[in-house]
Amino acid sequence: MSTTESSSLFNNLETLSTHELLTSINSVDQTVPMAVAQALPQIEALVEATVARLGAGGRLFYIGAGTSGRLGILDASECPPTFGVPHGVVIGLIAGGDTAIRKAVENAEDDAQQAWLDLQAHHITEQDIVVGIAASGRTPYVIGGLQQARQRGVATGCIVCNAGSEVAAVAEFPVEVVTGPEFVTGSTRLKAGTAQKLVLNMLTTATFIRLGRVKGNKMVDMQLSNAKLVDRGERMLMDELHISQAEAADLLRQHGSVRAALAARAS
Repeated sequence: MSTTESSSLFNNLETLSTHELLTSINSVDQTVPMAVAQALPQIEALVEATVARLGAGGRLFYIGAGTSGRLGILDASECPPTFGVPHGVVIGLIAGGDTAIRKAVENAEDDAQQAWLDLQAHHITEQDIVVGIAASGRTPYVIGGLQQARQRGVATGCIVCNAGSEVAAVAEFPVEVVTGPEFVTGSTRLKAGTAQKLVLNMLTTATFIRLGRVKGNKMVDMQLSNAKLVDRGERMLMDELHISQAEAADLLRQHGSVRAALAARAS
């Protein structure tokens, strides 16, 4: 049995008080960053492979089912506003299609052929990289997609939460974060989901820093899509250029991004 499916280390959960439930969940959650740390060499290899593909004009695809698929879509959706990359550079695909983002689609994850069809709909090429996300490491949708991609020369990676899984076996750059039993037996939306989110944070953040999408420690390419982000952009310019808020606001209006405003001032 996979460790994510093994019995919880806690029992009689329904008899615990709210305080006992929360402290117990918190205690097991604290093991997740340590599990991620053990996988850092694997994460580094996946980041390097992703930087190489995206730096040459390729794209990053995530494929997953259920919670894993939703986490991939979440990470993909946050890359354009955070790093200013075009929509379509990072693409999240979920078994069952967009309907499955909000509602479970029965048996969708058991179709080993559908992921490749979903990837083909985006005209995937050898320039791209596909990362399968599967806590169990045995999701047919993910296994089939990675197998088909790899057979056609597309780089493949994965994020799984069990050792020695089928998904890791078919991925060129596997990341295995072994999180162990869940607080509620088999509920991989808990520790496993947290671990996957941490790895996804690392993957795209490190990749886009390496690709020049961050200056110093600032998101200079972020999309100024709301008042909070405009305010953040103004403060970046004020700090960097030692100017007033009014001057910073005027620069942003003229140039549309922090990076463009900084470049204009430097020229």
